[in-house]
Amino acid sequence: MKLNNLRGGKHKRGRPPTKPVVFKDGFYLEVRNRATDPGSGVKICKATHAEMLAAIDDYRRTKLVVVLGAYKDGKPVNAIAPKKRKKAA
Repeated sequence: MKLNNLRGGKHKRGRPPTKPVVFKDGFYLEVRNRATDPGSGVKICKATHAEMLAAIDDYRRTKLVVVLGAYKDGKPVNAIAPKKRKKAA
């Protein structure tokens, strides 16, 4: 009998370590049931702002929707400092 959880004769136990979530570029929203704790919902990524607004309209009838906003390079767009413009002389 061969068991999938045996490696080298030793039983592998415990939960595997998890690495922090890195968001891809896009627009994010969190959908959860109205009675659950904050942060326990499902995070959904949409490529464009219009797609995100359409998803909000679909989910808000039955769920609680939290808009997380736009992410770029794993960070919220608001957290990225805007580039300063050079003044024309």
